Amino acid sequence: MLQIQGFVFNFASENTYVLYNENKKAWLFDPGNRNEEETKALENFIREKELTIEKILLTHAHIDHVLGLQWAFDTYQVPVTMHEEDKEVLDMFQVSGMRFGLQLEHIDVEISYVAEGDELDFNGEIFKIYHVPGHSPGSIVYHNKNQKFMISGDVLFEGSIGRTDLYKGNYEQLIDGIKTKLLILDDDTKVFSGHGNPTTIGFEKEHNPFLK
Repeated sequence: MLQIQGFVFNFASENTYVLYNENKKAWLFDPGNRNEEETKALENFIREKELTIEKILLTHAHIDHVLGLQWAFDTYQVPVTMHEEDKEVLDMFQVSGMRFGLQLEHIDVEISYVAEGDELDFNGEIFKIYHVPGHSPGSIVYHNKNQKFMISGDVLFEGSIGRTDLYKGNYEQLIDGIKTKLLILDDDTKVFSGHGNPTTIGFEKEHNPFLK
């Protein structure tokens, strides 16, 4: 049985997730830890649970989701899984930092690209990749059909959707992707978003004003 632990990090209240199983294998999603306190909270949890980080995965590469990426890669020495369309967003990391008054170092990590329809195997649990651009060009969702949950990044939120006024954002593209790829899933599928509280597909179908 998979378990998920969320952490709220940095100036954007970004959700970083650690997904792990009974064999102490773990995946780290969207490491947004910005300072020493946040990094220690994440590191201590992983150490106390005696977890082995097997993958670092990005839903997308906006600055608030990758502030701890270099630390994570240097610490756990595993490739970073992401969509190729967001590599240019990752390469804008330093420039993005300047907009927030942050002096940041260039991110240099080993990358493993995934695309629409790919599947990732987490010790027998299969995660299907959905490419849902519109918030960022390479936004992806990781969906586990067996335990009925997804890690959606900034594609879908409780009662909202990701911003589309950022670089290469596209409102119509985002809405279409959500409706054709996510809303067709079971209503009780849980959604772990990049910000805010978890939700479900059924709740969003009924209550999300952007999806009416």
